[in-house]
Amino acid sequence: RVRSNLDSVGNYKRTVKRIDDGHRLCNDLMNCIQERAKIEKAYAQQLTEWSKRWRQLVEKGPQYGTVERAWFGVMAEAEKVSELHQEVKNNLLNDDFEKVKNWQKDSYHKQMIGGFKETKEAEEGFRKAQKPWAKKLKELETAKKSYHMACKEEKLASMREANSKGEASVAVDHQKKLQEKVEKCKQDSQKAKDKYEKALDELNKCTPQYMENMEQMFGQCQQFEEKRLAFIREVLLDVKRHLNLTENQSYATVYRDLERIITSASPQEDLMWFNNNHGPGMHMNWPQFEEKSKKSSDVVTLTNVSQGVNHAQAGDRESVSSYEKNQAYTASTEWSDEDQTAPNSGNDANGGTNPFDEDVVKGVRVRALYDYDGQEQDELSFSAGDELTKLEDEDEQGWCRGRLDNGQQGLYPANYVELI
Repeated sequence: RVRSNLDSVGNYKRTVKRIDDGHRLCNDLMNCIQERAKIEKAYAQQLTEWSKRWRQLVEKGPQYGTVERAWFGVMAEAEKVSELHQEVKNNLLNDDFEKVKNWQKDSYHKQMIGGFKETKEAEEGFRKAQKPWAKKLKELETAKKSYHMACKEEKLASMREANSKGEASVAVDHQKKLQEKVEKCKQDSQKAKDKYEKALDELNKCTPQYMENMEQMFGQCQQFEEKRLAFIREVLLDVKRHLNLTENQSYATVYRDLERIITSASPQEDLMWFNNNHGPGMHMNWPQFEEKSKKSSDVVTLTNVSQGVNHAQAGDRESVSSYEKNQAYTASTEWSDEDQTAPNSGNDANGGTNPFDEDVVKGVRVRALYDYDGQEQDELSFSAGDELTKLEDEDEQGWCRGRLDNGQQGLYPANYVELI
């Protein structure tokens, strides 16, 4: 390919054009990196949104215990991987993109009249190296053309002379002129041949110097291109290193932690917790005979207590009257065992207390898991996320007494809140 560039005048232009192509390829590489960075950013945002949405759904859902905590681990993995992909985006733009941009600026210098200084220097270098040889080549082409024309004239003159000898009508003087024409053409042909051979000899003499100068310029262009190719290869290796999260220790740590959280989930532990809080293992305050209280408002009849317990066991919230809830609450405070377990959503992953802890401190802060609109005057109303103070433990009907931040006190479903 080097020889083909040097054989003909002007064939070096493909080599010169490669310099301009190198500048354009730098732009292409920057666009490539920039588009990949956008993909990394979009993926990181999608992971974050997905994690946030499903964390809320699981928090408000019925899953509990260690399996819920393992489920939250999957959302935590998404959040951490999102951060890693955001870091990939930053590395691509701040390191790789800027590296190409700065190298391009240092390697290609624009001229006021347009084009690049490096392209102009290569163009002028090739033209200067080729100019003497191109001049000799032009002289050779002219001599060659003249020689071929002389040979053609000589051949035509010889044919006319030969034809005239076979015709008796041709005068002797005309034949003599034809013979003189042939001799003159032979002399012109020989002169043209000598000139042609001389031009070729002169061209051959300057050819080695021409080849040396052209190859020197070509070598300079090769060196410039070698730097560009080596730089592009270096940048691509940097891009690969930034994209390959398997070589990132933080990435490996994410999945080691996730595996530890999931494998630590214990179905048996969760079943035991549910049995102790919502099954046969839960603490029961069975009705006992009590004397009539001195205050009529504090009277608790065995019938009312029995009805409240039956309603609670049947799970029929709507059938419990405000009076029955008050009586059941009063009874629970008198019958309550300090070791009674407080139900919890089981959401340890949300920063709450362990759902398997049995001790509940009175007057503690809790957070609402769901919206609740009080159905009776003695019930509190709140929205998911609101904080309030639990004043008394859960009674056998599943109700707690609490106080809102505005001072209002009342009852609320115990399983609608979690400890803060």
